[in-house]
Amino acid sequence: MKENERSYVKWLFGRAVRKRRRELDFSQEDLAERAGLHRNYISDIERGDRNPSLESIQKLAKALDTRI
Repeated sequence: MKENERSYVKWLFGRAVRKRRRELDFSQEDLAERAGLHRNYISDIERGDRNPSLESIQKLAKALDTRI
């Protein structure tokens, strides 16, 4: 996978996380607390600046009441 494709996947994932978080009316801080992650990490994911681990993705899915 090329670098720009990886960046696009991270960006798409971040958009999906942000969309679901907003649907649930959670702040980034709310989501971070529910997922056991740091708020800055949530922000980085939503901007597409992070490549979260499978463990973090699982925590986010559970906190957002959705499937991976």
